[in-house]
Amino acid sequence: MIFICNNGGVSSPAFPLPTTLVLSLRDVAVDLDGHAALRGVDAHAHAGRLLAVVGSNGSGKSTLLSVAAGLIAPHRGTVSLRPKTRIALVPQSTPLAAHLPLSVTDVVAMGSWARLGAWRRARTSDRAAVADAIASVELTDLARRPIGALSGGQRQRALLAQALVQRADLVLLDEPMAGLDARSRTIITTAITRLTQNGAAVIVVTHDVSELGSIDVILELHDGLATVRT
Repeated sequence: MIFICNNGGVSSPAFPLPTTLVLSLRDVAVDLDGHAALRGVDAHAHAGRLLAVVGSNGSGKSTLLSVAAGLIAPHRGTVSLRPKTRIALVPQSTPLAAHLPLSVTDVVAMGSWARLGAWRRARTSDRAAVADAIASVELTDLARRPIGALSGGQRQRALLAQALVQRADLVLLDEPMAGLDARSRTIITTAITRLTQNGAAVIVVTHDVSELGSIDVILELHDGLATVRT
């Protein structure tokens, strides 16, 4: 499930211009269990743009996402967010989601909690937004099905729909295509494009940049060190 990591305020309903800097990591270093997971990394995410993070296993990709989400504090360096930024993190695997007694619609509707609160009654426009997001990832026929009854690819698509409903300013995806069939990969790529078109800054950890379509910047990690490619 998506973790809503930072909802300290209500963002303006108007999305920022594509040149707006949403997240900036400067000289970030992280040590995990005596290992230098990140070493002096600079990374920047802009509204309406896609940043792909690549590298071998153990290169620091997931650590970078955790730092961006505020789940890990760097031992050195700074992490700066645009004020009132809302963050959505979709981890690579979500075993808990498979066991929740929730329908696809329930899971996708959770994306509106940041704006409405968990117990506030959804409006007609909110329900329409949920239905539209579900349709965009081609799950309308499964909208009432328990999330645990879906395949891995279908669950990942439901979580992307949740991100669309959340209208997060910064969306962090950890290998969203891993182990999925071709149809699910295509649908997820389309959803990622929609996120950037809606004005979100999107960071995707991937092993295959060709799956993501149009990419603005590639950040390559090797043993905790970063190289930027455009």
